[in-house]
Amino acid sequence: MKTAIELQNITKRFGTVVANDNVNLNINFGEIVALLGENGSGKTTLMNILSGIYQPDGGAIFIRGEQAHIASPRDAQRLGIGMVHQHFKLVDVFTAYENIILGMPRVKGESPAECRARIENLREEYRLTLSLDKRVHDMSVSEKQTVEIIKLLYRGADVLVLDEPTAVLTPQEVGHLFAMLSRMKKSGRAVVIITHKLYEVLSISDRVAVLRRGQCVAEAVTAQTDSRELTNLMVGRPVELKIERPDTRKAPNVLALTGVSVKNSDGGNALKDVSFSLCGGEILGVAGVAGSGQKELCEVIAGLVPAETGAILYRGRNIIGNSPAEIIKKGISMSFIPEDRLGMGLVASMDLTHNMLLKSYRSGKLPLLAKAPAKALATELVDRLKISTPGVAAPVRQLSGGNVQKVLLGREISAQPQVLITAYPVRGLDIHSSFTIYALLNEQKKNGVAVLFVGEDLDVLLELSDRILVLCQGEVMGIVSAKDATKEQLGLLMTGGKEGA
Repeated sequence: MKTAIELQNITKRFGTVVANDNVNLNINFGEIVALLGENGSGKTTLMNILSGIYQPDGGAIFIRGEQAHIASPRDAQRLGIGMVHQHFKLVDVFTAYENIILGMPRVKGESPAECRARIENLREEYRLTLSLDKRVHDMSVSEKQTVEIIKLLYRGADVLVLDEPTAVLTPQEVGHLFAMLSRMKKSGRAVVIITHKLYEVLSISDRVAVLRRGQCVAEAVTAQTDSRELTNLMVGRPVELKIERPDTRKAPNVLALTGVSVKNSDGGNALKDVSFSLCGGEILGVAGVAGSGQKELCEVIAGLVPAETGAILYRGRNIIGNSPAEIIKKGISMSFIPEDRLGMGLVASMDLTHNMLLKSYRSGKLPLLAKAPAKALATELVDRLKISTPGVAAPVRQLSGGNVQKVLLGREISAQPQVLITAYPVRGLDIHSSFTIYALLNEQKKNGVAVLFVGEDLDVLLELSDRILVLCQGEVMGIVSAKDATKEQLGLLMTGGKEGA
């Protein structure tokens, strides 16, 4: 195989943190390489160096056998390198079409209609469902990811890097994506996929490179390894992959929804006549293909979107129509962890201390806020959750996706809520970090908290939840006991079947 990329002794530091420590890695044309490692191990940093986001402090990059200096993403694009980032690089007020062509010179002699037709052909060829006229701020996370993928294809890169590309895709879309990656491989392109889902690594990649604490500790031919060996290499020790489901004494209903309906931006039903109850000391899982109303369900409970009909009862008090501030003012103890961590949950430009203040600043005395308690909380979370950061004064944008999630979850749990709403809390997290999150959720359950857990991994939902509510096109298809349910039963309900409800 012809070598596409050769990274030699790449080193990158952020203050006292060594993100990449003399990393060597070869990527060949006509193969798919999986990059594995715990959150903060340096995977994304390494690929950001390749894509021109960062410049290395040491080492060299060779493209097609020639040394290259990649000072910007434009340099990387010129060299045929494209990257789909875990946190989207999109302009919210622009449409999908505008984002895709943004920064690209028009092909000489090509009309706007012909340019659009070319993009439509790409979308259809790779079976990506998306309206090119839809604005990004009206999109789900899944749709935003699709824009990023089409944008990469439109730029014609022959070295493609995808950071957690399946995190926001349905199983059907994952299958389409993998088929697309296989076609790219067969056409001679080089593909790097960063993922924490080991079954995906084993099913799609040709080689695996494992990073730990900034170093490349192992490379393996995928066909000659297995998930347990890869997990042990990632963590540095044997790991027991088992999710606990502690038995707890269920408290009376803390939260109940009755006949709740929510309209989407197009005037259709995002949620239709949704009813269920949630007890203290219980984890209620929510399953459904992407766009089935999970986002709207979380947001209507948290007071972020209005409901057309119905009631939301917190210990018997109807809170429907109340804003988040009004919910807090009424003394209702509720925490919400959204799927869009940096868009809704945290402020990327702020440090850890000031992100802690976002939860409590309204209770302080303006214009001066007591930052000491927030700094103490940030320091405690760094130690307790093993957050990899140069310090509590570091901007959140410098953290890996998994560490960002730990900051958000830690802050919300520290408020000691009675209701915890969490949407895809382990999306993009490595195995070790994911099990840390599962343990935190079980800890809340043991403390009598009512937990609403929106997930995408059916195996995790079946192991972690007490009951599972299944949504399909905004309607409740059924609520089943997690102990007795099967993946097949959930799959049938997710596609609109009524059996097993």
